[in-house]
Amino acid sequence: MSYHRRSFYEILKWGVRVYGTTAIFLLFLVALFTYGYHHLSYNWQWYRVWPYLFTLTDGGLKAGPLMEGMGVTLEISGISLVFTLGIGVSTALMRLSSSPVLNAMVVGYVEIIRNTPLLIQLFVIYFVIAPVLDISAFTSAVAALSLFEGAYASEIIRSGILAVDRGQWEAAFSLGMGALPTFFYVILPQALRQMLPMLAGQGVSLIKDSALVSTISIFDLTMQGQSIVSDTFLTFEIWFTVAFCYLILTATLSACIGLWEKKEAGPGR
Repeated sequence: MSYHRRSFYEILKWGVRVYGTTAIFLLFLVALFTYGYHHLSYNWQWYRVWPYLFTLTDGGLKAGPLMEGMGVTLEISGISLVFTLGIGVSTALMRLSSSPVLNAMVVGYVEIIRNTPLLIQLFVIYFVIAPVLDISAFTSAVAALSLFEGAYASEIIRSGILAVDRGQWEAAFSLGMGALPTFFYVILPQALRQMLPMLAGQGVSLIKDSALVSTISIFDLTMQGQSIVSDTFLTFEIWFTVAFCYLILTATLSACIGLWEKKEAGPGR
């Protein structure tokens, strides 16, 4: 059997092993939902939901309000994820430095952010800082999410770097490598294997936490859902649809990170 075919079967077995339990759990939820669906005294009107997802025009399919909101959620989450990783890496390196000033700054940032609610931080940035700096609600949302998730990512990245044996640094230095090449080519690839699962979970949390940006009048997926419910009173149909849209985003991210993790682990893992 060739290497590529063996790799394909290894990934397939890994997918069945990892997602098999998830599939069983989802089937249980579907069965429970189906039972409740037929025994709940509620006039389900799923046919009214489709126009809020897609509408058919002369030019083809056009995204409805929910899909437009999902696009805004994806945009905010994607930009925030990039800044989260940047903040996480930079603050983790500052925390690992020998400078007491940098250490104190990072410890203060991490402790303040992790011990206060995201919603309060969002309000402070939008209602207090944004008017002074003249920044938009979108920028305020990205800043709040990035700072909040970056504090958690910082500790994840720091712990991953510390998990690499000190002998790896010494071995690289003995070969004449500098500090930066050692970090990027020796330490970081090993630390990445430790960090990936936790960073994936943080990415999923970021997508879910992005629902709070609806409180500052950003028409993301949650805000669009609220607006539609207030107009149509399709409470269950719309919120189930919104939840499914979030599930698609988070499950896709988890699957991509899982495949990357499997690739980093190598064949046979």
